[in-house]
Amino acid sequence: MVKPCWKPSMEGDRLLWHKDIGSHVSGEFSMAVIQANNLLEDQSQLVSGQLSSISSGPLGTFIGVYDGHGGPETSRFVNDTLFPNLKRLISEHQGVSASVIKKAFIATEEDFMSSVRDQWHTKPQIAAVGTCCLVGIISDGLLYVGNAGDSRVVLGRADTAFTRVTAVQLSRDHNANIASVRDELHTLHPDDAQIVVLKHNVWRVKGIIQISRSIGDAYMKKAEFNREPLLAKFRLPAPFKKPILSPEPSTSVHKLSSTDQFLIFASDGLWEHLSNQDAADVVRSHPRDGIARRLIKVALQVAARKREMRYLDLQNIGRGVRRHFHDDITVIIVFLNAPENKISTRSICSIKAGV
Repeated sequence: MVKPCWKPSMEGDRLLWHKDIGSHVSGEFSMAVIQANNLLEDQSQLVSGQLSSISSGPLGTFIGVYDGHGGPETSRFVNDTLFPNLKRLISEHQGVSASVIKKAFIATEEDFMSSVRDQWHTKPQIAAVGTCCLVGIISDGLLYVGNAGDSRVVLGRADTAFTRVTAVQLSRDHNANIASVRDELHTLHPDDAQIVVLKHNVWRVKGIIQISRSIGDAYMKKAEFNREPLLAKFRLPAPFKKPILSPEPSTSVHKLSSTDQFLIFASDGLWEHLSNQDAADVVRSHPRDGIARRLIKVALQVAARKREMRYLDLQNIGRGVRRHFHDDITVIIVFLNAPENKISTRSICSIKAGV
């Protein structure tokens, strides 16, 4: 695997890193990430080439966006662990499928829970760290999507004349502010009247967290971690008998067509400021080279306007304080060639974003 250059921005914002353009086995891609937290909690990766542990296995492109919360430990762990688990399972099951993606999520969750258990007495706060997890696999003319949390993948689909692009959301958000997610939680926890609580006009699971699915967050999944030595501020006041959050992703399979132009994979920090269609329009109307960086800039300009400040002033705010204005934001834009185009084994790469 070849690891392309990943570099900090030279255009004024010292918290921005980017890979402006690169090649994957069926097209091109652009990546960028902006840090807001004291420690970057977003992690991401793109791996293109061999998808299994055996040489005769499928070729394709894997995209992962991991939006951490409570710290960077879980997102970093997933960035190192999920794809190897996926490769092993693709080899065992002799192909890519929605079922294989689910198994990879569960295996990664189990690996992280073992890590939490190993660190429990020396670093108990690891039990209160988790991550959203969004993955996509492009292989043999199909796009497989798995999502746990509220990161999102949006498809840009051209009309028949290729004059405009329509945004099509291909992942399901697992966020308690969505009525269907609250309904799902009530169905899963019929005896818990406080499974979702409205606090400061925001719906939260147990009044704590907005997402209903994640990897990690051991203290909300296993009662053995909802106790000392975990600090009291992280613990749920009442015991629970079944996991409150779930690591199982929602999955979908999409057959790619000649009008499918690009995919935008991004953490929720982007979607907080831009609609699906706004993001697709930006990608459609600008050159590919540096487009992920441009999309982040557009989102930050919106964030600055919301606070009645200039974008240049926002750029000068340091990490940590910056979190009051926007979240960490990760964007990976994957351009799609027509499915009938032959896969090029020369376009092999592996790149990770995160520190």
